[in-house]
Amino acid sequence: MLNLHLTKTSSVARQTSLITFTGKLGNMIGYRRNGKYFLRSAPESVRQTFATCRAARRFGMASRKGALIRSAFMEELDVHCDNSHINRLNKTLIQAGRNNTEAITGFRFNQHTGIDRFFQIAPKLSRDEILHIPAQTLPQAKGITALEVKVVAVRINFAEHRIVNTDAVMITIDLREPFAGAAIPVNVPGKGTLIVTLQVRGMYDECPSANAKYMAADIVAVSVPQIPQLIHKSRYPRQSVLPPYHRTLSVPADNYPAQPVIQRE
Repeated sequence: MLNLHLTKTSSVARQTSLITFTGKLGNMIGYRRNGKYFLRSAPESVRQTFATCRAARRFGMASRKGALIRSAFMEELDVHCDNSHINRLNKTLIQAGRNNTEAITGFRFNQHTGIDRFFQIAPKLSRDEILHIPAQTLPQAKGITALEVKVVAVRINFAEHRIVNTDAVMITIDLREPFAGAAIPVNVPGKGTLIVTLQVRGMYDECPSANAKYMAADIVAVSVPQIPQLIHKSRYPRQSVLPPYHRTLSVPADNYPAQPVIQRE
């Protein structure tokens, strides 16, 4: 049984029993504030304005899209995501809007480290869907002898809310030798948005580092399918009318001087 201590307002009560709770219980809501537990009555109805309804719809769409993206990558990524990656991804999608998925380019699954720690010149995805990592001088770290680079590409059909296909390619870069660049093809057939994530892990000889400073997984490219534009043709084409000074005038042939005739040999 709950022991309640009523405050001055009859709709708020303090929980004084040994067993306290938070959340909804019947028509009462338990919550914690400044280390103390309180109860308040749940409203009979919730009035939402147009702005709050629109914000709720945007949040719902972003949450569903974010869950689909995370589900597509989680089975392939070896980097541990931080605890805030779900909220950070949803926030990025909400700010991007409904039809701007490219805005998630640069998103870090591990907010503590990005791929710019390893590649100062960013990789680029070409139109033929090949990820190019330019030749560059790679930074050295104590004990790290190589970089394990994994490209994870997924194609997602957001309209049908499904993951179409997934592809992953892994290479190893020896830090004891100059890096001449790499071109990694991304082969993900199907219709939908192509999202490419680059994962990098520092290697101690043949063992990957467990230090978050040497693990990164960033979304490096997003390719949205182009929607063909429809050209509306009128059944009655507009007739062009030339200005008065562009009109063609008929001049009798006798007014022109005779032109020399060039005979062919």
